[in-house]
Order: sequence, then structure tokens, then C-alpha cells
Amino acid sequence: MTFIDRGDAGRRLASRLAQLRGQVVVAGLARGGVPVAFEVARTLDVPLDVIVVRKLGVPYEPELAVGAIGENGVRVINDDVMRLSGINAAQLDAVEARERVELERRSTAFRGARARLDLRGRTVVVVDDGVATGSSARAACQVVRAQGAGRVILAVPVAPKDWLTRMGDAADEYVCLETPEAFFSIGQFYENFEQSTDQEVIALLERSMRRSSTNTSASNDSDGFVERDEEIEIDAAGVRLAGQLHTTRGANALVVFAHGSGSSRLSPRNRYVASVLNAGGLSTLLFDLLTVAEARDRSNVFDISLLAQRLVDVTQWLRTDTNLARLRVGYFGASTGAAAALLAAARLGAEVGAVVSRGGRPDLAGENLGDVTAPTLLIVGGDDPTVLELNREAQARLHCENTLIVVPRATHLFEEPGTLQIAAEAARDWFVIHLAAMHAP
Repeated sequence: MTFIDRGDAGRRLASRLAQLRGQVVVAGLARGGVPVAFEVARTLDVPLDVIVVRKLGVPYEPELAVGAIGENGVRVINDDVMRLSGINAAQLDAVEARERVELERRSTAFRGARARLDLRGRTVVVVDDGVATGSSARAACQVVRAQGAGRVILAVPVAPKDWLTRMGDAADEYVCLETPEAFFSIGQFYENFEQSTDQEVIALLERSMRRSSTNTSASNDSDGFVERDEEIEIDAAGVRLAGQLHTTRGANALVVFAHGSGSSRLSPRNRYVASVLNAGGLSTLLFDLLTVAEARDRSNVFDISLLAQRLVDVTQWLRTDTNLARLRVGYFGASTGAAAALLAAARLGAEVGAVVSRGGRPDLAGENLGDVTAPTLLIVGGDDPTVLELNREAQARLHCENTLIVVPRATHLFEEPGTLQIAAEAARDWFVIHLAAMHAP
């Protein structure tokens, strides 16, 4: 089993834990466990908190964990690793002192003015993006026990075959979706395993807190809003198109994705970008611009006018839904999808609040570039010279507010480590500024 990203892993893990809906508290390990835990807590409709632990690495091989520390003075040591690595107590104390400073910094940053959730007597589901040595997960379980948890469930998407032996009695119950024989690292089971950032963790915690407080104070809110994360079918002027809709309470903007040639709503890169936008408080819609039958004709894949009209039709379809109609709309286009997004934005005018192009071909929008009024961000890889030059030429023809960002070392597909994360975060910031922050309905 391979997960698209941490959000995908969290949704699958939530399905396994469905019987706990409304009954538990979810606690995610910072940082990588929080995006997984957010999806679990959202699906189970329960509160989310963060657990801060720090791995204690062997001084000459930091990636090899000799143990971990957590809040409340928790310390877990793997005696076998310590013996085999040959480090002494003084060396370990030096590593712990350094990591303890970072632990306190993260704990303060992630929680801010928010108090810890009261775990006394509660069943707590501890969630991480996977288990490798088990030191961090064991420390996390000890942290929630120290805070008074009555029962501890450790839930992860993937772990080694012998993970239960490694965990011992750290938790009362264990849940894991996959325990493969060939296990070398957690990241090998994710298509996208970009490092989670402090900002992503903070945004997810704030979103979860808003959702919980809203549900508590207004569970029967008269606006009838229903949070959704589902496969849908869209009526685009009589053509039925498949889509993936993610909405959340509190979002006042929705970004519609237009994929490039040869791709679909299942594009792992676009889905990763969507997860970053979701973490930033934005709703998203990924959809197939063509039906299966239409996609068989390759000429349709490059018919920019047709693809743009599909975006227009889908945008108009959004206006037929009571909840979605209130959201400010932006477009995110990749490759040829970027040209379709710009052409659609030109046709719809003020109905589109912002456009972002990643590795796009804005030049294919032709003379219509001058009619785009939506603030437009062009993101291009520094090692994609042909497309970079086409974007520079297209930018000169835009009359709207616009910016060109060149991501160093990135090629056309942004496959190089860290480059897609840079692009996704730039897109998030652009949409937040031009949609969510300045154009709240």
C-alpha cells in the first residue's frame, strides 16, 4: 500500500477507526503526524491536540535514534542502540539538552495561547505518519499517560512487521494499516513525503480548534453548512465530470484545479498542493476536465478553449450549491491547465479572484492574456528554461497584478526534493492574500 500524502493516509486511517466517532481525543505527533491526525480527528468529529517529542540521535549518526524525549519530562531510551553505538551517558545528556530546547520552542510555537486539551480519564488516539524504531511513538504514549489519559490507542498508517514487539506495553491498543516485510523507511510508502512545516502544523491545529468550537456552540447552525471531503459528480453543461471536493467550516474561498495534459483529478502533485491549501484554510476542488471518452481523443487534451469552458461550467455549477456559492473562487493550473485557467478567468472576469500557474503554459491562452483581471502568480522551475522563457513572455502581456516566482533547481514537474513544497506554499500564500484575507464574503 502506498499513500499519496499524509492527508490521504489520515483519511484511510480514519476509516479503520470509524467506530470511535465522537468518543475520543486525537493527538498527533509534531510535525509529520499532525496532518495525519487532523484527518482522523476531522472524520471522527473529535478534538485534536499536538504532542511534541524529539528524537535523540546518536552523535555521529543523527538519523539513528537512541531514544526520544517528550513534554512533562518524558524520556525513552533504547538500551540496545545505546550499547551497540558505544555512546556514554554524558554524550546522551548533551544530545538531550540540545533537543530539549527545541522541544520547548516547538511546544510554545504550536500551541501559542491555546491550553492543552484535558486528557484526564479520556481515551486518546495517538497518531503519527508511521513507526520506524518506535522511540518517538513510545515517548508520545508516555506523554499522554502523564497527562492523565485513561486509555491510549496508537494508530499509524505503516510500521515494520515487528512493530508490536518494539512498542511493548506503551499503548493499550494498536492500529496499523500496513506492516510490510520490506521496510526501510516510512517515506518509502508515501508518494509525497515532504517535511511538514511549523506553519502547516499551526494552521491545522487552528482549523481543528475552530471546527470544534463551532460544532460545540452551533451544532445546529442555521446556515446548514456540512463539511465535505468526498468524490462527487459535476454537471458541466450536461457533461458529467468526476471530482474530489474538500470543504471546511471557516473557509471563505475555494480553489478549483485544472490539471495538465495526460493527468487527472488524481494527480499526486496537485493533490499534495491541495493538501497544503487545505491546511491554510482553503477549500479545494480537483476534477477531470474531460470524460473518459473525450480523453481518448488526444486533440481534446490540448483544446485550451474546451478545457477553459469546462472550468467556466464548473464555476457556474458551484453557484448552484447554497454553501459553495458563498465561497470566493480561485484557479490553480498546471501545464496546459494553466492556460485553460487563464482563459476561463478572462471569460469570467471578476468571478475569479486569483490564478496560480505551476509549470504552466500561459502562452497558450494567446491574445486573451490581456483580458485577465484576476491577480496571477506564475511559478516556474529554474531548471525548466523553455517554459521559463514562455512564462516571461506571457507575463509581459498580462495587464493584471502579477508575479513570477522561479524555484531554484526545479525542473518541469517539480520532482526535486523540496521544490513542490515551495511551489505549494507560494500558491497558498497567494490565494490567502487575494481570496481568503481580502475578499471574505
